[in-house]
Amino acid sequence: MQTLLLFFFCCFGLSLVFVEGVQSVQQYEELSTLLLIRSSLVDPSNQLEGWRMPRNASENQSPHCNWTGIWCNSKGFVERLDLSNMNLTGNVSDHIQDLHSLSFLNFSCNGFDSSLPRALGTLTSLKTIDVSQNNFVGSFPTGLGMASGLTSVNASSNNFSGYLPEDLGNATSLESLDFRGSFFEGSIPVGSLSGQIPAELGRLKQLTTVYLYKNNFTGQIPPELGDATSLVFLDLSDNQISGEIPVELAELKNLQLLNLMRNQLKGTIPTKLGELTKLEVLELWKNFLTGPLPQNLGQNSPLQWLDVSSNSLSGEIPPGLCHSGNLTKLILFNNSFSGPIPMSLSTCESLVRVRMQNNLISGTIPAGLGSLPMLQRLELANNNLTGQIPDDIGLSTSLSFIDVSGNHLQSSLPYSILSIPSLQIFMASNNNLEGQIPDQFQDCPSLTLLDLSSNHLSGKIPESIASCEKLVNLNLQNNQFTGEIPKAISTMPTLAILDLSNNSLVGRIPENFGNSPALETLNLSFNKLEGPVPSNGMLTTINPNDLVGNAGLCGGILPPCSPASSASKQQQNLRVKHVIIGFIVGISIVLSLGIAFFTGRLIYKRWYLYNSFFYDWFNNSNKAWPWTLVAFQRISFTSSDIIACIMESNIIGMGGTGIVYKAEAYRPHATVAVKKLWRTERDIENGDDLFREVNLLGRLRHRNIVRLLGYIHNETDVLMVYEYMPNGNLGTALHEYGYALKVGEKSDIYSFGVVLLELLTGKMPLDPAFGESVDIVEWVRRKIRNNRALEEALDHSIAGHCKDVQEEMLLVLRIAILCTAKLPKDRPSMRDVITMLGEAKPRRKSICHNGVQNPSKERPIFSNSPVIGLL
Repeated sequence: MQTLLLFFFCCFGLSLVFVEGVQSVQQYEELSTLLLIRSSLVDPSNQLEGWRMPRNASENQSPHCNWTGIWCNSKGFVERLDLSNMNLTGNVSDHIQDLHSLSFLNFSCNGFDSSLPRALGTLTSLKTIDVSQNNFVGSFPTGLGMASGLTSVNASSNNFSGYLPEDLGNATSLESLDFRGSFFEGSIPVGSLSGQIPAELGRLKQLTTVYLYKNNFTGQIPPELGDATSLVFLDLSDNQISGEIPVELAELKNLQLLNLMRNQLKGTIPTKLGELTKLEVLELWKNFLTGPLPQNLGQNSPLQWLDVSSNSLSGEIPPGLCHSGNLTKLILFNNSFSGPIPMSLSTCESLVRVRMQNNLISGTIPAGLGSLPMLQRLELANNNLTGQIPDDIGLSTSLSFIDVSGNHLQSSLPYSILSIPSLQIFMASNNNLEGQIPDQFQDCPSLTLLDLSSNHLSGKIPESIASCEKLVNLNLQNNQFTGEIPKAISTMPTLAILDLSNNSLVGRIPENFGNSPALETLNLSFNKLEGPVPSNGMLTTINPNDLVGNAGLCGGILPPCSPASSASKQQQNLRVKHVIIGFIVGISIVLSLGIAFFTGRLIYKRWYLYNSFFYDWFNNSNKAWPWTLVAFQRISFTSSDIIACIMESNIIGMGGTGIVYKAEAYRPHATVAVKKLWRTERDIENGDDLFREVNLLGRLRHRNIVRLLGYIHNETDVLMVYEYMPNGNLGTALHEYGYALKVGEKSDIYSFGVVLLELLTGKMPLDPAFGESVDIVEWVRRKIRNNRALEEALDHSIAGHCKDVQEEMLLVLRIAILCTAKLPKDRPSMRDVITMLGEAKPRRKSICHNGVQNPSKERPIFSNSPVIGLL
């Protein structure tokens, strides 16, 4: 018996030793696998410097478990591999298939531009894989559908192409599938990127996120989507989906975001959507929807964002939109909503923007909106509002944009409304406002536009209005103002547009009006002004139509002030000298008539010329808002010089963002290139972002970017004025090819990327060598997809055989590829582009002579800036 027990314990001990030995061998194999994976990576920041074979592995059986980015399970096998945000490039090795226990894999936010290994599909223990924010090319590996525990796949923002693996449809535990920002075609598991949205998506009961926006889906939204009961985020925006919104979507009880904007949907909004208890964002704008909003919308959910603008919706605004107290943006413009503004909005302290213009809303503006601590924009223009502007709006500390024009508002302006410290734009034109303008302009540090035109305002124009140092546009036309024009207005440093026409102003035009620092457009017509028109500054070239209707004005560009008094003196001389000088007087009269005839004819021709020019200019270029010139350095031209050159005969280029003209001014002679930007309705609404970015570009200096001298804009159009450089160097590329740095929209970053590709490759955007229907962007992408060396795309007349020049050009080529990403959201901002261009340097730079590298003069200049991660 003792012998048997001894034999048993010996065998058990041997088995333990055997198991421990096997585990040790497997752990050593995983350590070797990680070192093989490391050997195929390029690590310029030395993030993986600690991945080394230990001197004595027996002291620590699992030393790799302490390496950067490695987590092991209790048995010492690798369970998590996280190499995200490490500025890595190179290749992902096939040896990754030997990490059999791997359940979490993250290569996101690096610079990989190779293909993923097919061996990745053999990792059946994977639960999460994230390779987003790289430049991976080729097809996505098949086989992951066999990973029964797979819950999340994120391969967004890459350059994958070909077909998506259909076996992902077998991963029944899948909760999130994100393939945005690549070039897939054909079918996806249960659907098609260019066909109808597959009804089979409703079978994925664990699916929480569906992002299929910005594709070419057609047909209707399948009602079966209502069966995917775990859905939290559903975004089908920017497609060509038609039909009605299925009522079955109201069965998605966990839904927090529903985005169907920019499609071709019609019919009504399902009433039951108002019963979704977790809905936070509802975006349905720019469709063809009709009927009312669900009246219980917001009463049962933490609604934060509602945008249904640009439809044909009607009915009253639901009263409980801010019932939860979370509503920040309420955007309803360009519809046919009627009834009053809900009183509940006046207590919604989370509101930031209220945009209800261009509807049929009636009643009064609710009191209390001015007390909302975060409200920045209040747009109620072109409705049927009556009553008065509430006094509490003048007490706001956050409002920057107020537009109540085009209503039926009465009474006077609130006393302190023009002294709101953050107020930039106040428009109340085309109402029935009465009384005087409050003399409270001392505290208007931000006011840039004030439009009170077409009302019944009276009294004098306050002298204190001159204290608004940032005021650019002042429109008081078509009121009942009296008194003289305040002389201090002529000293306002930024006032470019002043319209005081159709009032009852008296007295003379201030003597120094023509020398106002920034004044470009002045209209004083139809008042009771008198006296001589000052002959200085802009008053020497003012359109006579802007002074018409003032019977007492004379001189300057108007008829002289002295003919009547001269005739009176001649009559007195005739009485004194009688017959003696009668003959002389007769001759003088005949001569005077002749001179007057020819002078009148000359004045008439000049007046006709001015009238014709300015009539066409105002009708064609100034229908909505006169032009404003903003210069970034000393210039010798005016906005009138530039506008006069915007004609078809002066076109020198055309691009994706606008048309380029050659403009010449003669006081003194100057030649510039002028880019007239294409602007959509959405661009005009977000104009503030454009002007902020343009001001940044005005300070930009780079040897390869043409210098921006300034820009001219009105309400709808923007003209960018560049230095004209006709000699064909790198800096002229922007206007020669018809592109410009119009920022604020990612589509224009794309244009800048195209310019970079042209400079780097030496090819035109549509070079015949590319083949039919292939542009320069697709040509470069094909080289990437075909695993061709990018050096082939470079202009060898520049790069030659100098490796460092080639390396620097390749860095800039990567910036160009980022700028021409398929999805706008994946393109960098202009600030990032400028920073990346500054950081686009090779790891080592040497001096090259005649295309030959001189290694003896190498010097390290590599920068560890985090911007390199974007490249």
